[in-house]
Amino acid sequence: MIFGPTFAEMRDPSLLEDSLRESARAARARPLDPLNLFNISWKADGDVPFTVLPEALTGVTAPIVVICARGFPTGSHKVGPAYAILVEKQLEGICDPDAHTLVFPSTGNFGIGGAWVGPRMGYRSLVVLPEEMSAERFEMIRGYGSDVIATPGSESNVKEIYDKARELRATPENRILNQFEEFANYRFHFHCTGAAALEAAEAIDTPVAAFVSAPGSAGTIAAAEAIKRRFPDVVTVAAEPRQCPTLYNAGFGAHRIEGIGDKHVTWIHNVWATDLLVCVDDGECLEGLQLLQEGTEVLEAEGVDGELARSWVDLFGISSVCNILAAIRTARHYGFGPGQALVTVATDGFDRYPSVLRRLEAEQGPMDDHVARRRLSRLQEPATWLLEGTHETRQRWHNQKYFTWVEQQGKDVAELRAQQDPEYWVAQQERIEETDRLIRERRG
Repeated sequence: MIFGPTFAEMRDPSLLEDSLRESARAARARPLDPLNLFNISWKADGDVPFTVLPEALTGVTAPIVVICARGFPTGSHKVGPAYAILVEKQLEGICDPDAHTLVFPSTGNFGIGGAWVGPRMGYRSLVVLPEEMSAERFEMIRGYGSDVIATPGSESNVKEIYDKARELRATPENRILNQFEEFANYRFHFHCTGAAALEAAEAIDTPVAAFVSAPGSAGTIAAAEAIKRRFPDVVTVAAEPRQCPTLYNAGFGAHRIEGIGDKHVTWIHNVWATDLLVCVDDGECLEGLQLLQEGTEVLEAEGVDGELARSWVDLFGISSVCNILAAIRTARHYGFGPGQALVTVATDGFDRYPSVLRRLEAEQGPMDDHVARRRLSRLQEPATWLLEGTHETRQRWHNQKYFTWVEQQGKDVAELRAQQDPEYWVAQQERIEETDRLIRERRG
């Protein structure tokens, strides 16, 4: 079996032996080289990559820090959970490349990560993905050597993915690696993304006031729990589409923010640590993406530094813009100022969305300067559709897990009840020490 980095090495690649780290860096020119497993890190190229959004764009004085995942293998940080889940399964004796096919239920980036990780570790990978996801996603999955099954619907049609995964589980050699329930996903973000967010805030010498993440699998939002250890008053903010307001009011519906809003509360979402919910319109996200991608001249004319605006080209995806919008509205809601940073995540780059903007332009016509300015003003609109994470609200979010996970997926209701205890989540966080020891042993 192939064993790549430990959690500690993903958090801090300088812990790798110098020769291995240099070999891994050289392998970046060969994207399919298994040595790129050792580039699964926010710091593979040195410091954590981030950009700070200025008031001229956001309309708020608080700095919004966006850590950027485009430098990961596959161009998204979701490759980290794909690897973390698989390596833990190998240690547990559940997955063996000589015997098993890996199945990755996904709405996008996790499936792309699984399509890359599986073959690099000697497995056949099979991704289950809704048919209405972007064409680029399907192309990337196949390009990494994986097969793909398209299920009915769009981003929010996760039950259809689960149904197909249950069907595939009946084949003995298949192993289902489900990001929505596997705590290795939570552990990766708690230990690695949390550390990256703190490093970015330290780089601008500003305390963190809020961490903002739209839950897809609800792995990324676990970073906030690590940040709270440094800044206990930090606000943990979840974002979801208005068109599918599952956390907001147990709502449902289809939407176009690929990567989030999957019409259920995931098993690994620590809802008891979530302080605020912000709902974002999917049309604003698409239009905001086009503004950041194609509206550089208008942004410069409206006061954004030209070099900074140009650096944003190709940097963001649709869910990145959702996170940015939610961060802006969080800053307005709490009245955060210059000494209070909001940290969020650009989970991927533009490379998987050109077809989405072509569809937007076919629907609305070209984005001229007038349209671009109107879209900029929409970015800066006051917050609406907010829900505070009161005890009663968190209890409802917790209870919603029952219907997906106990009734449909066969989880133990006793474990669901156990998730109400903070120590349940601490125990999940602390598992990495033993995992890292075993990885080092097996790696030799």
